[in-house]
Amino acid sequence: MSSQEKLARGCPSSTVAGSTAKLDVFNWLKDVPNILNPDDIVEVRFKNTRKDYYRNVNGLKLKEGDVVAVEANPGHDIGVVSLVGDLVLKQMNRHKVTYVDGELRKVYRKAKPVDIQKWEEAMALEHDTMLKARKIAEDLRLDMKIGDVEYQGDKTKAIFYYIADERVDFRQLIKVYAETFRIRIEMRQIGARQEAGRIGGIGPCGRELCCSSWITNFVSVTTNAARYQEISLNPQKLAGQCGKLKCCLNYELDSYIDAQKDFPPNNIPLETEKGNYNFLKADIFKRLYWYAPAEHQPGGQVAISVDKVKEIIRLNKAGKKVPQLTSEPVAVEQSEVLDYHKVVGQDSLDRFDKPSSSRNRRKKKRRKPSNRSNDPSSSSSNQKPSGNSKNHGKPRKPRKR
Repeated sequence: MSSQEKLARGCPSSTVAGSTAKLDVFNWLKDVPNILNPDDIVEVRFKNTRKDYYRNVNGLKLKEGDVVAVEANPGHDIGVVSLVGDLVLKQMNRHKVTYVDGELRKVYRKAKPVDIQKWEEAMALEHDTMLKARKIAEDLRLDMKIGDVEYQGDKTKAIFYYIADERVDFRQLIKVYAETFRIRIEMRQIGARQEAGRIGGIGPCGRELCCSSWITNFVSVTTNAARYQEISLNPQKLAGQCGKLKCCLNYELDSYIDAQKDFPPNNIPLETEKGNYNFLKADIFKRLYWYAPAEHQPGGQVAISVDKVKEIIRLNKAGKKVPQLTSEPVAVEQSEVLDYHKVVGQDSLDRFDKPSSSRNRRKKKRRKPSNRSNDPSSSSSNQKPSGNSKNHGKPRKPRKR
């Protein structure tokens, strides 16, 4: 791991450290003078999963990506500045701000080489500490799992993130941790989604997990989201790597809900003179309902528009039955056939292909000697006089090349 990746504590960039990190914020007020934030409060992030706000009491000229030493309890911590300027106040309204006696913590200084070296040493201990911590919790037979460990920048304190289904009494565990690692211990419980975000991975869509790349606030997901989108309720398909329902089920949910505002209920069978028809499926954005005869499902499927379904339900409530259900024509979108077009005058694509046979025949005919003078049927008017008098009408030998 390079030094830049260590300092970024996330996804680094060549211009601004951590510009593609999970907790990064795009500062769209960067070119505006700082007027609304006279106390010069800055946002500092740690290990791509935790951020807090600090007051720049020493008037340091800070910018995004600077590594700073900030106040901690106890000692100091090392973090990366993720936001400065007026936009910090808006971010403070969105996130929980940590106050000490009603005041924000302070930015001490820009990190010195000694601070960064000690910080890197602390980061190098995190993985081994997590493995040992898991073994200790297993020996104590505690129903919990240590998901991650984060050391403070001065190596005096460590945060142990754990996941547990029930309440855990870890008083004995903290004593063993303190004796083993010789540091101050802080236990912090996280959920299954937060654990998956810390571990990371690739989702079934082929992209990096949303919880490890950009999601910071998790919204509850229910099976109703799958029902609204006509998705099969298969637990293996709907569950993510955390074992919970996928967060992406909520991405298009609002569009489906808006499209179905005027849809009739699908649990009402349609009555016809030839029998009843039950609902099978729906094409929401094409506004089509698919029905099948109640006697032999799912054969004889019929596609009916939503407006016609509402009309049939209204007639059935009035005691009337329609003669029969007929499928409405479904428009099939034809994909555009893409072809190559010479729009900027490129050379022909077949210019390096093998020459055609007609071209070869012309070359051979051009090299073949003429025998017209020996042909008695040829007229003298068609014969060209030879430039060399010694040949006396004999054919000229082809020139060697």
